[in-house]
Amino acid sequence: MRLLASLKSTFLLAAVACVVSTSAYPDDDVSGLYALVKRRMPNHSNAFTFNLSTIASSDLDTFTIRDASYDEGDAEIYIECTTLSACARGLYTYVTEFGGVDIWWTGSRLDQLPHKLPTVNKPVTRSSIVPYRYFFNTVTFDYTAAFYTFDDWSLLLDWLALRGVNLPLAWVGYEYILVEVFREAGLTNTEIADFLSGPAFQAWNRFGNIQGSWGGDLPTQWIDDQFALQKQIISRMVELGMTPVLPSFTGFVPHALHNLYPNTSIVNGSQWNSFPSTYTNDSFLEPFDPLFAILQKSFIDKQTAAYGSVSHIYTLDQYNENSPYSGDPTYLQNVSSATFASLRAADPEAIWLMQGWLFFSDETFWTTERVQAYLGGIPGNDSMIILDLYSEAQPQWERLSSYYGKQWVWCELHDYGGNMGFEGNFVNVTAEPLRALTSPGSSMVGMGLTPEGMEGNEIIYDVLLDQAWSLTAINRTLYVSSWVSRRYYVSDLPSSAVNAWEILGATVYSNQDPSSQATVKSILELAPALSGLVNRTGHHPTLVFYDTDTTIVPALQMLIQAGYESKSLLNIPEFKYDLVDVTRQLLANRFITLYETLVATYTSNASSSATIAAAGKPLLQLLRDLDELLLTDNYFLLANWISGARSLSHGNASYAAFLEYNARNQITLWGPTGEINDYASKQWGGLVGGYYVPRWKTFIDYLVGTKENGTAYNATVVTNTMLVIGEQWDTQTWGQMEKWGTVGDSWSVVQALATKYM
Repeated sequence: MRLLASLKSTFLLAAVACVVSTSAYPDDDVSGLYALVKRRMPNHSNAFTFNLSTIASSDLDTFTIRDASYDEGDAEIYIECTTLSACARGLYTYVTEFGGVDIWWTGSRLDQLPHKLPTVNKPVTRSSIVPYRYFFNTVTFDYTAAFYTFDDWSLLLDWLALRGVNLPLAWVGYEYILVEVFREAGLTNTEIADFLSGPAFQAWNRFGNIQGSWGGDLPTQWIDDQFALQKQIISRMVELGMTPVLPSFTGFVPHALHNLYPNTSIVNGSQWNSFPSTYTNDSFLEPFDPLFAILQKSFIDKQTAAYGSVSHIYTLDQYNENSPYSGDPTYLQNVSSATFASLRAADPEAIWLMQGWLFFSDETFWTTERVQAYLGGIPGNDSMIILDLYSEAQPQWERLSSYYGKQWVWCELHDYGGNMGFEGNFVNVTAEPLRALTSPGSSMVGMGLTPEGMEGNEIIYDVLLDQAWSLTAINRTLYVSSWVSRRYYVSDLPSSAVNAWEILGATVYSNQDPSSQATVKSILELAPALSGLVNRTGHHPTLVFYDTDTTIVPALQMLIQAGYESKSLLNIPEFKYDLVDVTRQLLANRFITLYETLVATYTSNASSSATIAAAGKPLLQLLRDLDELLLTDNYFLLANWISGARSLSHGNASYAAFLEYNARNQITLWGPTGEINDYASKQWGGLVGGYYVPRWKTFIDYLVGTKENGTAYNATVVTNTMLVIGEQWDTQTWGQMEKWGTVGDSWSVVQALATKYM
């Protein structure tokens, strides 16, 4: 106990000195909003006036937009609001509904506001229907933002703020604080390095799923740079009226901690996704051990010193795809009770936020009795926020009686691993949150987006954040028309462009198939095999639930027609993106037929090596055509992912190679030997041609060879061969033969491929 007391004293003294403090913005400071206007609408930097007031009797965020009066200075538009977030949403309402422009994942087009701003005439007042509008999944920080610069973050944070998000997760830089805590606990740099995971895999280390870094230890430079980046991110979040959800000490520790504190209660977590024990079975310091509270306080004190007192909401997930040491309800209650006590000891106003994925992914373990015991360890209902992570397909709030009174957020997950494929359920993400909010005894307090990755389907995310400001379900037809008119901002938008999206909205974005409620993955991205690829269901589906010929084909035809009717559309990045994206989906779907033909040919008694080779040729040609298509657009380039990683190396060649290996491994093998092979696969130019084409060619050559040699198909041989291809590809260096930028013209390639494959 004297050792613990001494350690506690050391932590308290060191917390203030170890990091530099930054101050939070005052609650009434609207300078961040003016900075946003100047950043995104420089020609109208003086056109808006923001005023924080108490205009609404409700506690919910409220704004009013109106024309500025002559005695209010040079501003043309006056936005009054109860919070900074409401002001940002009010600004967004004006620029979209009156100005006709928008901001997208592909870039901001807010600078295209008309020179003479449209008048509002009758004032518009709106309120949010929930206190919280949440954004991020813990793993989004790796599948999408692993190699983000602050410029990337700046665009995304402006996108969030304008859409009314006020509760974003903020994981970046976590390892810097954690390392300081571990060092003061007595762990060596080597012992800490053995625990931390690589830049593209940090989310699962934070979850306690994995430990260690295949491909080399996590460099100190990375830890320092991410900490500096987090300071910028937190500052921007706060100035835009968002409350960052900050990390906390979760309990996952290096194995060596048990050697330092042999009497502490440390247990090993479960194996994760067949990873070898070297990289999983993380050690978990049980929260009721006194050391847990000491480390928690150290962590939160250091974090507050670093970023200021900007939030009292902390993310903490202990059992995400990680089985508890015991299923005894009393044990589970003791874990959560001690965890929360440690948070409140460090921050008397602490609120615990957790992802509720565990209650779905391990539903067999998390019975209602166990969930009730675990949640019951946290006193009061306002001291916890639970993300019902996959509400659009596998909601848990009904099974768990609105989380037994604890606050919770209705979330749309939708995308796994940053996969790419059209899918959405428009009715579900508009009507279902309203049903949950108004259900008897509901403790729902928010609506949010929790995608694992952000790769397309933007409309189905936009609508949920818009629904958070409407008590009536949004009309799909009206919404699609308005959304397209902003996305393709031209003076005379052809009706064919709107019609294309109406078809998509009524079909691929109105998925009613309960077995396939997530982004649909293309089988061309999966390791080749004779079976098990097509018609997968669940939350990693390959089942195409719509008819391509009556959905994708006419939509593409109409977009091409729109391009002919309005040449100015071809200069709009989002139109070009959508042309490529719809064509990509067409080819991805056509690949299924070619694959099934190949398999049928091979398994036919009448097949020969020649007929198999012939069946494989169009399949390989489609992949080459797809690669050519994707290389024409900057938003579909593997080179950008790799360049983003390598650019963070400060010119250090070995560091750059380490970062590139991480980037490559995540989107291919996902693990040292393909433990989660192809989970985070992408349809990117350079990846299709440089990785998927060789895999499929090797597979076809193998099938041809078995016929020539009279040998039986051996699935193990195929799997091992694909692993070797992956291992070799992951260690390559981009740019030795490949180009970094786009190649070719999207418009001409789209037309040629449409003619060929429609």
